[in-house]
Amino acid sequence: MTPNRPYLLRAFYDWIVDNDCTPHLVVNAEYPAVQVPVQFVQDGQIVLNISPSAVTQFDMDNQQLSFNARFSGQPMQVYVPMGAVLAIYARENGEGTVFTQETFPEYDEEQQVEAEVAVEAAEEKPKEPEKKKGAHLRVIK
Repeated sequence: MTPNRPYLLRAFYDWIVDNDCTPHLVVNAEYPAVQVPVQFVQDGQIVLNISPSAVTQFDMDNQQLSFNARFSGQPMQVYVPMGAVLAIYARENGEGTVFTQETFPEYDEEQQVEAEVAVEAAEEKPKEPEKKKGAHLRVIK
């Protein structure tokens, strides 16, 4: 059978958000391909606020979760393979779950390339909108 962690993670995330609480994710920062702000890693782990108001472009599937967030004012693309997720809980009351050790499919080069492409796309500066030309209608008196 496939690992149940992605399904449980989605369920707990929805439950925490539906109850107006702040979901926090505990991540193994030393897991292969994890992309998190290393300056906030303590004892090989990092706690991330993944509430809808704290992140943008949030995406979670059966292999990974990714999002954009700001850390000390600096924008960053965060990438977390499912195998690196250790726990999810509500900041307000501590309700949540700790995940058991599961075997996940090996992280292959194709996923590595996809993660790098996602980070590069997020780091590209948005193009400035073109300046508008003057109105093409004139007031005639």
